Amino acid sequence: MSDQTTVLFDAPGPKARRRHLIIGVVAGLLFLLALFLIIRGLANPKNNQFTAAMWKPFLDASTWLDYLLPGLASTLLAAVIAIVLSIILGVLLGLGRLAQNRIVRGACGVIVEFFRAVPVLVGMLFSYYFALFVLHLPNRQAFFGVIVGLTLYNMAVIAELIRSGVHSLPGGQREAGLAIGLTESQSQWAILLPQAITAMLPSLVSQLVVILKDTALGAIIGYPDLLQSGYTMSNLYGNLIPTVIVVAAMYIIINYSLTRVARWLERRMARRGRSAGKPPQDTMIDNPAASANAAASTVGVGSL
Repeated sequence: MSDQTTVLFDAPGPKARRRHLIIGVVAGLLFLLALFLIIRGLANPKNNQFTAAMWKPFLDASTWLDYLLPGLASTLLAAVIAIVLSIILGVLLGLGRLAQNRIVRGACGVIVEFFRAVPVLVGMLFSYYFALFVLHLPNRQAFFGVIVGLTLYNMAVIAELIRSGVHSLPGGQREAGLAIGLTESQSQWAILLPQAITAMLPSLVSQLVVILKDTALGAIIGYPDLLQSGYTMSNLYGNLIPTVIVVAAMYIIINYSLTRVARWLERRMARRGRSAGKPPQDTMIDNPAASANAAASTVGVGSL
């Protein structure tokens, strides 16, 4: 295996790289063709979406202050809360899926499989009406529905990512931790979980991007997110297509920024010798006891 081999994928060989290049060129040409057809359709003289009148509202401060920026703030607020709750509950459920106790492992498995099978929109609708008819919340039922719906689904996905990440690690590390006196939970928290999170970081970031985009589903239950605010604004000015383009650009900028932050974090962890692309063979594989001793010092057990 080459140095570029990761825990999840092998580095492509010469034939695979050539095949990827051909696929990339063909996909690029198809993308340009599709873009040309879209632009030609939108520039149809009967319904030209590129006239100055269609885009002029975006030069008015009120468009941003009254619609787009409040919608963006609502989207980010819901996404941040759902991401934090999903990560916390997902890690706990993932560890529960790895527990030695059969009852705990089974209960966490049922929870994960159930909420992973329920669509996000169904979870939002159920949570919305639960807040309305059971909790009798006086307001913000839509906000409650968006947060709970996103959290329940994505915590199940993150739990599976954590479980698969731990299973992808080389064997023997857990046993090494137990051999020097760490408990089962200490071995998971100090040795296995940090490596699993590092190994699954690209998938975790992809899931966080999905959470942010899925906040748009809240428009169905009346949550005033970015998409809903843009739709309301477009009804006022009659420029739905330009508004959708601007909103899509804002989503792209936010998600690209999130991806760049994740890559920076991954490089920072790689420099500390904890990258998934370069498993710490010197400590974790060749000498797992030394690694376990170091981990033990971090959890207050100390080396033996």
